[in-house]
Amino acid sequence: MKTEKKTDDATHAAVMSKHVAVWLDHKEARVIEFHPDSADEATVSAPPHNDHHKHTRGQEGLKEHPEDAKRFYHDLVGALQGTEELLIVGPGAAKLEFSRYLHTHDAPLEAKVVGIETVDHPSDAQLAAYAKTYFKGADRMR
Repeated sequence: MKTEKKTDDATHAAVMSKHVAVWLDHKEARVIEFHPDSADEATVSAPPHNDHHKHTRGQEGLKEHPEDAKRFYHDLVGALQGTEELLIVGPGAAKLEFSRYLHTHDAPLEAKVVGIETVDHPSDAQLAAYAKTYFKGADRMR
């Protein structure tokens, strides 16, 4: 697992915020924590695919081990500890697989999911704007 963190304000680095958005596919998860005056960004990378050479009658290619996704989701859950409200977005099935992982492995965090949305491959700024708009609408509904 590889985690990178970009922080707008060092004082916010150790504190999770009320609103957190995670965009994920099978290669990485981009986490944005929203604070009143800033946002922190982190990236959790999935384990690298392993190259396996098969015999000449078989195929060559990248193979994913069944435990890779579980390790990735486990690492992502660790990065989301302290989250009060979570928006999960992404382009494909990974967001739904992560939701199912939460259902099985971390019910308290699953209860904090406020939405699961399909979002293609946004830039960091586009993702932050989308999530801010989503959370403002969700807050108004309460």
